[in-house]
Amino acid sequence: MARSAQPISLPVVATWPGTCAALGVLLLVLGTLVAVARHADGGAGFAAADWAALRFTLVQASLSALLSVGLAVPVARALARRRFWGRRALITLLGAPFILPVIVAILGLLSVFGRSGWVSDILSLIGVPPLQIYGLHGVVMAHVFFNLPLATRLILQGWQEIPAERFRLAAQLNAGPRAMWFLIELPMLRQVLPGAAAVIFAICLSSFAVALALGGGPRATTLELAIYQAFHFDFDLGRAAMLATVQLVLTIVAALLALRASTTEGLGAGLDRAVMRWDGKGAFARYLDGVWIFAAALFLLLPLLSVVMAGLPGLWTLPRSVWSAALVSLQVATLSTVLLLIVALPLSASIALGRKRLGEVAGILGLAASPLVIGTGLFVMVYPFVDPRLLALPVTALVNMVMALPFALRILVPRLRQVLWQNGRLALALDMRAGTVWRIVLLPRCRAQIGFAAGLTAALSLGDLGVIALFADPEVATLPLQVYRLMGAYRMEAAQAAALLLFVLSIGAFWALDRGGRFHAEA
Repeated sequence: MARSAQPISLPVVATWPGTCAALGVLLLVLGTLVAVARHADGGAGFAAADWAALRFTLVQASLSALLSVGLAVPVARALARRRFWGRRALITLLGAPFILPVIVAILGLLSVFGRSGWVSDILSLIGVPPLQIYGLHGVVMAHVFFNLPLATRLILQGWQEIPAERFRLAAQLNAGPRAMWFLIELPMLRQVLPGAAAVIFAICLSSFAVALALGGGPRATTLELAIYQAFHFDFDLGRAAMLATVQLVLTIVAALLALRASTTEGLGAGLDRAVMRWDGKGAFARYLDGVWIFAAALFLLLPLLSVVMAGLPGLWTLPRSVWSAALVSLQVATLSTVLLLIVALPLSASIALGRKRLGEVAGILGLAASPLVIGTGLFVMVYPFVDPRLLALPVTALVNMVMALPFALRILVPRLRQVLWQNGRLALALDMRAGTVWRIVLLPRCRAQIGFAAGLTAALSLGDLGVIALFADPEVATLPLQVYRLMGAYRMEAAQAAALLLFVLSIGAFWALDRGGRFHAEA
């Protein structure tokens, strides 16, 4: 019998599978990084082209973060103080670019803003030259397309967390819109904006597919694109490893900046009342908010609409190589999803039971290390023993799993912690075995979260154009790589139809797995 009060533990499931999963992820990420670092010692130093790639990487990431956050502020403010039909659907739409395949978005942007795009056709009617989308401005535009919705969601959440009592007090004091901006809204933005900008900066640092398709030459080359070129064109492993090491350092520094910039300070307590905005009731304010909401929706919807319209005519005449690539992508996505569930479920349970440190480190490494860095390390490790092309698909699936793991942990851990807290003591009292706890207690009550995590992983894996570019065999390709090859061969009609197929498969896989997880699941 204990001599004093003791904390009640919940050893209803074994934690050693989670520990093994975390160690496996650490070994994969750190092992490849060690291989990269060892090879980097033999590099010849930074050349002029490498410095140019480093400068362009930092410039495009900085501009993308500033523009995404800067444009997101008025959009989020308009959504925060306006109520209209379709508002909830529009906010939901803001999450779509996150699972949208990059190559699909690029084709959509080209259809709208390219030399032969809709905007250039309109400009030609008034004698204005067509737009030039390739280069720095094209890369930044694509990054804003992907990250403007993310920044808007983050900033909108900050607006929604302001207690309604602050706005009520401002109304009682007869405070005008200018006073409300400086006293209520601006302090919130000072807390939210640095973290949002740092997160987007970190995401844009590891840009590969965007720079590959829209870079437009040596002057618009990111570090990850330079790694790919060192493999694909020069086969210079030392230079590729050196660039990968620099990329790793930049990504870790950006991740630390994002963590440091994220504040834990609250915005004050309230009574959870609905926020009623008294500011912005004037005609000009309503017009300005409407313009921002309409422009943001148009910027997001037009590229997607163009992909559908351009791809439909050629969808039924796609070459056999596209359908073969689609089958390969489905196989890679399936393998990535299965690997994620094998790793994420025990790891999430281990974190939920309090074994946080090792599991959280494994999750953070998935964000800190870019896919091409891990791919570079795996290439260096297997090259002396086996042709890396033979391992292209398994390696791609493995890296996709590591990249999706941090998001899966954020989805699964809170729910597992809640279920274990509510049911763990009863399972312990009934002396349930770990397998029985998983089968009867955990899995049925976490089906919705498992389906969401699986759908997110499948969609991200289907749209990935990263590691496969390092290992791909000329005869074997995933669907995103096949779309890029069709674009390079100027077969734009087939590329647009293949992009539509990829878009449908990605959205369909996410919807099917997410809906399957929520079907008859306990909320």
